[in-house]
Amino acid sequence: MSEARPTEPTAALPYGPKLAEGKTKIIYAHAQDPALVIMVHKDAISAGDGARRHQIAGKGALSGRTAVNVFTMLDGAGVPTHFVAAASPTEMVVRRCDMIPVEVVMRRRATGSYLKRCPDIPEGTLFDPVLVEFFFKDDIRHDPLMTGAELSAQGIATPSEVAEMTERGRWVFGLLEQAWAALDIALIDLKIEFGRDAQGRLVVADVIDNDSWRLWPGGDKSRMLDKQIYRNLSTVTPAELEALKQKYVQVAELTERFRMH
Repeated sequence: MSEARPTEPTAALPYGPKLAEGKTKIIYAHAQDPALVIMVHKDAISAGDGARRHQIAGKGALSGRTAVNVFTMLDGAGVPTHFVAAASPTEMVVRRCDMIPVEVVMRRRATGSYLKRCPDIPEGTLFDPVLVEFFFKDDIRHDPLMTGAELSAQGIATPSEVAEMTERGRWVFGLLEQAWAALDIALIDLKIEFGRDAQGRLVVADVIDNDSWRLWPGGDKSRMLDKQIYRNLSTVTPAELEALKQKYVQVAELTERFRMH
């Protein structure tokens, strides 16, 4: 897999060695500050634990733009995050964290995989307060659902961290739900991750972009704007990928409004 830098790299960024690479981003050391890393957003999109993979030219820049808008809003609201600065559309400087290998999923309405696990629950069922679930990151095991007690028993997160991830996850969801509602878009669910900073404090880390949530304009599932469109495709053609890219463009433009308030 290519280790290419962004199309227009920021000369001022002091790249160190590559530390990690995931499906949609690459993490490099910051050559001048060991407390920081450089996150580069790739043009890749995947689904089914990586079984389906494609490239969408320009997606990395759109993901970076969306993530910066979201993190800027969260920082302004006082949410502790790892975000430091946007160096270019595809490059973010963030605090170096010890990532907790858990996806924290907040659900306002029942849909998607939740219905497969709970077939007796009607689609669209409202969760109030927002339902919080933990999925251990392991593609081979298909990211198994775990309870907070299981996370603590296996040394993945302490009981206090589980409680904090639950509380903070609902906080983040509430802020984003309100921001999207102002645009007449329903935030259906949201996936975030946490890391421990140099002082051991929990911060919202990784990315929050159009692969992280379900968005239904006017609450209408048929008008969805997010990655679920890609998951639902029976076959993937260049035309379908271009249509999906336009949804990502729309979301990136809409999140610009988050920074106006």
